[in-house]
Amino acid sequence: MTVDAGVGQRVLYGCMGLGGSWGPEPYGAGDIEAAEAAVAAALDSGITAFDHADIYRGGKSEAVFGEVLARTPGLRARITLQTKCGIRLPDGDRPGMYDLRARTIVQRVEESLTRLRTDFVDVLLLHRPDPLADPDEIASALASLHRQGVVRNFGVSNMGAPQIAHLQARLDVPLVANQLEMSLYQRDWVEAGVLVNTPGFAGNGFPFGTLEHCRDHGIRLQAWGALAKGRYTGLQETPAERATAALLAELAERKGTTPESVLLWWLTRHPAAVAPVVGTTRPDRIRACRDAATREPDLTHEEWYELWTAARGVRLP
Repeated sequence: MTVDAGVGQRVLYGCMGLGGSWGPEPYGAGDIEAAEAAVAAALDSGITAFDHADIYRGGKSEAVFGEVLARTPGLRARITLQTKCGIRLPDGDRPGMYDLRARTIVQRVEESLTRLRTDFVDVLLLHRPDPLADPDEIASALASLHRQGVVRNFGVSNMGAPQIAHLQARLDVPLVANQLEMSLYQRDWVEAGVLVNTPGFAGNGFPFGTLEHCRDHGIRLQAWGALAKGRYTGLQETPAERATAALLAELAERKGTTPESVLLWWLTRHPAAVAPVVGTTRPDRIRACRDAATREPDLTHEEWYELWTAARGVRLP
């Protein structure tokens, strides 16, 4: 199987914020215009990979993106579309749950294709592990979707190395991506490898060995929450956040770029070549990420460690 070139992009645009509210009310013309503006800003910034999920805004994120595709002839051929399935939101008396049964996977993909107004998605991620799922059943569903040509590549989200290996052993196609929360604020992914044999290791929730497993098997790590929800480029609440924001601003001025791009460079500078997912809906903030999408990360070894130490607020062990 040939991995689509879009999987290797430096930065993805996360579409969770598109489509209006999370409530049942339909999206309107203003929501379509906002989506068009966000997509245009991403394209202007060199970002052509777009990340979705069937649950975002109750499906409205995919639907409003489909509207943008319908209004822009030729756009589908210029971009990579990625979506996810596997989470079911609470509905009436039914609790929220994870659902990776074969029939559910197939149904959810069909619904996503309809909303996105496309014949295929370039990448499908399994959104979260389902403890009741049969991995052989999952593999059968993915194989069927691949044979039909409606999904070209597969990956996972929020999974650790043993879970990935357990599923991959049953697949004839490679898993190409694993999307996890990773940022300068959510640092457990990098600290898991250095806090071994220290008291801090007990409080680290990152699945140990996952970074190494993904690197060894060519699985691209995608970072959701990459901009740390504006903690370093918006309002700071702690001394560590203020110190980090000041350092980001200083580095950005020195390198002729934006604090947002420096923040994302901290991820892409890592040898695992982490691909940040930028989720802001503001066109100005999307464009502020341009250098992260189009330039090699301009951070020295020392600068990378300075940012890490500032964000930690304490020295490394």
